[in-house]
Amino acid sequence: MENLWRAATRQDPNPEDYEGVDFWTNPERAGWLTKQGDYIKTWRRRWFVLKRGKLLWFKDPGSVIRTSAPRGVVSVDLCLTVKGAEDIVKKAFAFELSTRDSTMYFVADTGKDREDWINSIGRSIVQHSRSVTDSEVVDYDSKTR
Repeated sequence: MENLWRAATRQDPNPEDYEGVDFWTNPERAGWLTKQGDYIKTWRRRWFVLKRGKLLWFKDPGSVIRTSAPRGVVSVDLCLTVKGAEDIVKKAFAFELSTRDSTMYFVADTGKDREDWINSIGRSIVQHSRSVTDSEVVDYDSKTR
């Protein structure tokens, strides 16, 4: 029934959204998060993978294989903010990821997991932001004082 609903509402991601991302190997971050649905506002536990500027989610870690398709994909270059959201959703360890058009809510298992996800996604947003070109990146660590 869920697959029928996903097909009818066109929720399955377009393969072009994650083309060239080998999500099944060496992710920048992976783990369980609970995500609020986009249309039906229920909370579902999903396995998330962050890799090469894409946040992908799957039903479980066993679903992350070369031939599988993610249940959803967000390009972090479209994201504006990632921050705590416990006050908004009234759940411990909650955070939000906002684009120009929408805000998604997630709940981590622990406070440390929440902070690790926020930091990892935040780094990815900066690395893949279209507002910063390679020529504008400054490596402050290598500059002499």
